[in-house]
Amino acid sequence: MNTNTLERKSSGMDIKKMSMLAMFIALGYICLFIFRFKVSFLTLEFKDVFITMSGFVYGPVAAAVVALTETLLELVTLSDTGFWGALMNFAGSCAFAVAASLIYKFNKSYKSAVIGLVAAVFSMTAVMLVMNLIITPIYTHTDAKTVAGMIPKLLLPFNLIKGALNASIAFILYKPFSQALKAIGLLPKSDKFTVNRKSVIGMLVALAVIVASVVMIFTVFDGSTFEIIKQ
Repeated sequence: MNTNTLERKSSGMDIKKMSMLAMFIALGYICLFIFRFKVSFLTLEFKDVFITMSGFVYGPVAAAVVALTETLLELVTLSDTGFWGALMNFAGSCAFAVAASLIYKFNKSYKSAVIGLVAAVFSMTAVMLVMNLIITPIYTHTDAKTVAGMIPKLLLPFNLIKGALNASIAFILYKPFSQALKAIGLLPKSDKFTVNRKSVIGMLVALAVIVASVVMIFTVFDGSTFEIIKQ
């Protein structure tokens, strides 16, 4: 294979990768635009699903790039929290998607996907608690002690629920979505995804987590703090 052929092949792969990342960014933004809910001063959304899926396909660096792009798009179009909110959004999305995709990168298996997504939930939760303690006092004009008092009843349960929802949705969507992309030639073909006892149990567990998380949203947080963000 000559140099020109290699260059054309490399260029084609780069264009396909950029197109795929643009698609993940678009899907995340559409999801962000349609499904955004307010819990107190916090926002529940599902863009991390597609950021994580981009990381599963292309690795943690790609996930960080998609997270940054999503954050900038949100900042200039939808955000009502400005720079500080964008900084927190980027930190949370990166902590989630990079943790999941980093673990999955080195062993692309069912077990690694589960471990990665569980790690993502706790990574994002830990990062967001620290970020809330540092940044929330700045733009809400409250003291750190007041914010710390929010951890048990608001910040900790909210971030755990948000992380569990995003992880469960990503777990359910990733394999069917990636198989569809392989079928139309946007991703390299590999062994087909087979539905077996393990995958069915995994799907049922993920669905149970989603249902439990939604129930907790409406029970742990009283109705006065929960609202749909109208565009």
